[in-house]
Amino acid sequence: MDFNQSQKALAKYGLELTEQQYQINQTKTVICGMSGGVDSSVSGLLLKMMGYNTIGLFMRNWDESDENGTCAAEEDYKDVIKVCEKIDIPYYSVDFTKEYWDKVFASFLEEYKQGHTPNPDILCNKEIKFNVFFKKAKELGADYLATGHYCQKEIVDGKSCLRKGLDRGKDQTYFLYTIQEQVLDDVLFPVGALPKKVVREIATDFELATSAKKDSTGICFIGERNFKNFLQNYIKSQAGDFVRLEDNVRMGAHSGYCFYTIGQRKGLGIGGPGGPWFVAGKDVESNTVYVVEGEEHPALFSQTLWFDEQSWVGEEPELPLRCKAKARYRQADQDCVVSKDGDQYKVEFDQPQRAIALRQSVVFYNDEICLGGGIISKVGETLYQKSLSSTPASTSHR
Repeated sequence: MDFNQSQKALAKYGLELTEQQYQINQTKTVICGMSGGVDSSVSGLLLKMMGYNTIGLFMRNWDESDENGTCAAEEDYKDVIKVCEKIDIPYYSVDFTKEYWDKVFASFLEEYKQGHTPNPDILCNKEIKFNVFFKKAKELGADYLATGHYCQKEIVDGKSCLRKGLDRGKDQTYFLYTIQEQVLDDVLFPVGALPKKVVREIATDFELATSAKKDSTGICFIGERNFKNFLQNYIKSQAGDFVRLEDNVRMGAHSGYCFYTIGQRKGLGIGGPGGPWFVAGKDVESNTVYVVEGEEHPALFSQTLWFDEQSWVGEEPELPLRCKAKARYRQADQDCVVSKDGDQYKVEFDQPQRAIALRQSVVFYNDEICLGGGIISKVGETLYQKSLSSTPASTSHR
């Protein structure tokens, strides 16, 4: 496909390409991370149309079969081969199973054993995709690494900034807040400026094998499977009690504190009149999961959190900082103030926030620009605790 053909094809989907840019792109090599999904497939296609010398690279990070005996990595790589051959780009596979286990999965398991609910996708992006995979791309002579993330790169005052993806429902900057500016300089997000429906349209128009493939919603690289059954392969758990927070009345039995997270409703199995019931806290030592009735119960809301393990895309912003934040992925941006508090950082929200969970990530934004974030190390008093005459000093468990 020459420049005129590419320009016309891209314009159909709202993408611009000048002849000068096309000529520059022809001098650059891009390694595109190919996962076997539609987003990375279309990313590879768009890069090829834009003139880049494009190479597909598949990461094998997990090597076990699921409960149906299917190895997701093998099936995904078959789709990568089909797509790469269709768009006529070379493709290779690299094995990072050891790195994934050492840098991501071992930490993931340890967090669960401690009663936390970690986010392996964030750690995978930090330790694998934009670390060892990025370095591998550079070793192979690539000028850029490209991925199928719904993010955008914007140059502000000569510096690379991480901007939200055009499709707000698919924006993935929350998962990429640990990316460093010097890495972001050499990263491309080809589908970041497109709505998801257009990405599907492109895949269909060009008859890519992944055009109708379902989006993955499972654990990063491990795929979709019964999560509880999966965890039980690695974590020994014991049955315990669901206890009503207000009066310590036993509400039922659970199969292990590690399988539940703050704010969770599904899978509790607590019947009877009233409800629904939600997880409001956990005591690891006694293997107790505290539950409350009703989605708006005050024990589910806190207005303050502290975080550490901070990571800023660029330089650390001047503090205190008024900005927006989200303490979980599927949450609208919330107004807050970030300040330094000893060796940690404190976040005070304008409004109480629901189901803030220890060891999840809090991510900060200045309008559309992702500034960075950190790991939640402490949660302030809940509205319920504040209503009591005697308030516990910490909400680590309850």
